[in-house]
Amino acid sequence: MKKCWLRTASALIVGIVVLAGASSASAAKAPSPTITGPITGGAGMPRILSSSFDLADVGYEGNEYFLAGTATAYTSATPLASNGKWKVTPATGTNATADYKTRVVVYRPQAAKDFNGTVIVEWLNVSAGFDSAPDWGLAHRELIRAGSAWVGVSAQSVGVQGGSMTIAGAAPGGLKGGDPERYASLVHPGDSYSYDMFTQVGRAVKGTKKTDPLSGLKAKKVIAIGESQSAFRMVTYIDGIQPIEKVFDGFFVHSRSNGAANLSQAPLPVITPEAPTFIRNDLGVPVMTLQTESDLVLPRLEYLSARQKDTKNFRLWEVAGTSHADAYTGGIGFSDTGDGKAEAALLDVANADGGPLGCTQPINYGPHFSVVSAALHALTNWVADGTAPPRAPRLEVTAGPPAAITRDATGNAQGGIRTPLVDAPTAILRGDGNAGASFCQLFGSTLAFNDEQLAALYPSHKAYVAAFTKSANKAVRDGFMLKPEAKNFIAAAKASNVGG
Repeated sequence: MKKCWLRTASALIVGIVVLAGASSASAAKAPSPTITGPITGGAGMPRILSSSFDLADVGYEGNEYFLAGTATAYTSATPLASNGKWKVTPATGTNATADYKTRVVVYRPQAAKDFNGTVIVEWLNVSAGFDSAPDWGLAHRELIRAGSAWVGVSAQSVGVQGGSMTIAGAAPGGLKGGDPERYASLVHPGDSYSYDMFTQVGRAVKGTKKTDPLSGLKAKKVIAIGESQSAFRMVTYIDGIQPIEKVFDGFFVHSRSNGAANLSQAPLPVITPEAPTFIRNDLGVPVMTLQTESDLVLPRLEYLSARQKDTKNFRLWEVAGTSHADAYTGGIGFSDTGDGKAEAALLDVANADGGPLGCTQPINYGPHFSVVSAALHALTNWVADGTAPPRAPRLEVTAGPPAAITRDATGNAQGGIRTPLVDAPTAILRGDGNAGASFCQLFGSTLAFNDEQLAALYPSHKAYVAAFTKSANKAVRDGFMLKPEAKNFIAAAKASNVGG
């Protein structure tokens, strides 16, 4: 597979943003799903929004597989309480189980010797009416460097069957609508069964002779991840399903709201968790949550009320200068192979614009992707050898209402994870402050400093580079930025004309 399927620029970002708020006996293990593939035909490549470069150029390959089996829905005799300590059981009676046939996309090192033993299983996001892979998009550089395998799961009905499109002029959504020839045989019975479908994929990648979508690679650890709309479902999976099935070795919950997704929905009884919904504190495996400024305070997200303290198995990272979606997820990141062009583009705030949606203000040009990469690096080590990630300071917030991020003299956030983009700033980077069509509110904003402001901060180019380098090196020492990203950012700062 040479390139991942890619839409027009205006649709690049919609799959990563929010569409809507969103001790029991284990179920008898369903038979292993039947796996077929690699899949060919139709348009000739998997239909997924992930990245646009040739995987072979970075020593990887991509294949698509179909999984067919029987999935179980879940229920609870008691309310799904805010503390996350739910007592979920397999559903019984009419519609308790249903047959399904879905797909997974696998990106893996071409050479087995390059595989590090970790499989990242991403719950694909369906906010836009089709499958997208936002966390692969943000962290692919680190996953490739580390030698991880990545599996994207079409867990939800909209991704398979299609749903309403959120961008005017976008192509029909869903696998079946987008490539009928390739995906005609797929069947999704509804999202009540999505959690068990996801579980069955997790078991499959752990590998048996009958179920091996990794083509011979031996998985040592399997980590489940989900961003935005998928993070809502990840919270429900963690609190309700993981204690029963115990399939995954760790979780990455990224840009969630203060609530969680329904455990089941029509035609089964609708079971909605209480909000705010916390990650249960007795899970027994690591959970890392990463939140942007947007996620804490924007309407429909409002994670602030679901904040948790760090514990033995829980870490929360809140990142200054970031937004739910941004310039990297809106285009820069799709072709990024680590050559430094992405970092240079993010520092070019004078040319920041409204992005592919044509938002009213220039969208956020913050350091989101670099901290996500560091987070997954840290989580992988945590799962592999027990080395816990560093504890991070929380963003400073005024309670309101409405709640708001506290800002320093430059206009940037106080507290949270610090990077040179906010500690040696050339712009105000916010997780709010935008308007316009569709999801513009979630793209945050960038307000570049004028010449007078820059001169007051940096009397010379050397002074700017020194301040930037000092902050970047500290972020690396603290564990919040990895050396390759820091090196590229420093090179971009040196090549800039700030202070010159």
